[in-house]
Amino acid sequence: MQIVITDGYTLNPGDLDWEAINRLGDVKYFDRMQPGAVAEYCKDTDIIITNKTPVTAATIHSCSNLKFISVTATGYNVIDTVTAKEKGIIVSNVPVYGTDSVAQHTFALLLELANQTGAHAKSVSDGGWSRSPDWSYTLQPTTEISGKTLGIVGFGRIGQRVAEIAKAFGMQVIFYNKGKKSTLAKAVSLEELFAQSDYISLHCPLTKDNDSFVNKALLSLMKPTACLVNTSRGQLINEKDLAAALKEKVLLAAALDVLRQEPPPTGNPLIGLPNCIITPHIAWITKEARKRLMQTTIENVKAFLAGKPQHVVNP
Repeated sequence: MQIVITDGYTLNPGDLDWEAINRLGDVKYFDRMQPGAVAEYCKDTDIIITNKTPVTAATIHSCSNLKFISVTATGYNVIDTVTAKEKGIIVSNVPVYGTDSVAQHTFALLLELANQTGAHAKSVSDGGWSRSPDWSYTLQPTTEISGKTLGIVGFGRIGQRVAEIAKAFGMQVIFYNKGKKSTLAKAVSLEELFAQSDYISLHCPLTKDNDSFVNKALLSLMKPTACLVNTSRGQLINEKDLAAALKEKVLLAAALDVLRQEPPPTGNPLIGLPNCIITPHIAWITKEARKRLMQTTIENVKAFLAGKPQHVVNP
């Protein structure tokens, strides 16, 4: 059984072990693969393991032996699942692996917005404290999050974990998730959430209906003291609208772990704004989460080989 790993470096930069995958077949490993090379390198393979490398309809049609695609992620929009199904090719993902890691990073960003720990640490490193006439100083006022309202858009596993942490901090929690009820937090409309929240955190999957739903109209409802956090999908936000809103002080600040295009091209309107923190899509990337991700991927391949595929996204 031939297996091609198209882009294994991000999942395993060297601190994990591919040996369990190697025992399942003849494995060809690539740290990174350009999208245009996928058809050539995978033309004879039976199984493709991919993270963010696209597997398009053209690639699927060119791979005559392809039987199974395993995505080392929860999101699988890089795969043409419709064409795969038409060709009888099974696609599996990893539905649960990073709940705690993403929730943790969400609060790392939220607390940075509130306390500006990184900015103050850099100021000290740059000599600001040594030059200060006072024993204590702030770059701008910091904020206590206890008693503040956190609005969560998307109330699945991660959204609920974020809510639990928020309540431990003493925050009030509201959420928007169409048709969902919960005893953990109060359900409100999307418009109410954006108007009432001091912090808004996005935790919904990308669909054809919510692409760029965070736009000028919705942002205009926010308090001028409110902040937006996104550790979900960059495409949920209209980046030009958010950049304009940040410049015009429609909201106080934003903290983002994801962007519409990754890596971002030169000229992204959000990069460099003083009130926009951006991290390079690392909420998922703790070693513990990557170990779970790799283990489930191994189990997905084993299940397919045993004729009992699991976590199938194109049934």
